[in-house]
Amino acid sequence: MLAAFGLLVVVALNTLSTPGGSSSGPAVGTPMRPFAAPLALSAVKGDVNVATRAGQGAAGDRPACQVRGPGILTSCDLVRGHPAALAFFVPGRARCVDELDTLAQAARAVPGVQVAAVALRGDRTKLTGVVREHHWGFPVAYDRDAVLGNLYGVAVCPQITYLLPGGHVQGTTVGELDLEQLTARLRELAAAARPSQATTGGA
Repeated sequence: MLAAFGLLVVVALNTLSTPGGSSSGPAVGTPMRPFAAPLALSAVKGDVNVATRAGQGAAGDRPACQVRGPGILTSCDLVRGHPAALAFFVPGRARCVDELDTLAQAARAVPGVQVAAVALRGDRTKLTGVVREHHWGFPVAYDRDAVLGNLYGVAVCPQITYLLPGGHVQGTTVGELDLEQLTARLRELAAAARPSQATTGGA
């Protein structure tokens, strides 16, 4: 499923050794790592919160899923009642940015899937320019120190992790997919999500 593998861009992260992560993304069936991150186009400042309980120091003072408000992307809200595709990219890499253009097109064809992206490192001012220029129509968060790149096992840009309602990992794709491939992948995710949505009533 990977296209033009020889042209993939390796993400320069300090470490990729966090338990539960790998170069192919988080393990299928595992719960997503919770986070709350500032949106690129918001006035919210600060690092990504990845705390799972109160008082975790640098990870966050309160659990990430309790952090809500304008200008914040919270993982639990992303997957509440819907499947989601979470893309990781490096703003300065053209191929990674181009994949988000393709993802935006695919998302319009499969409207039942929530989509969001996380920009790893880079200059935030330049990132806001990229987001405004491309008009993706889905939230783009800014991860200044790439902590989510570590937690989600991002080694290559772009990476898209597919999440069932409630946040369990359904799969991950690494590298560039064309529009047909990516639309099919979102439809596969939507189909896999239907049993859990029927059980919960989509709430």
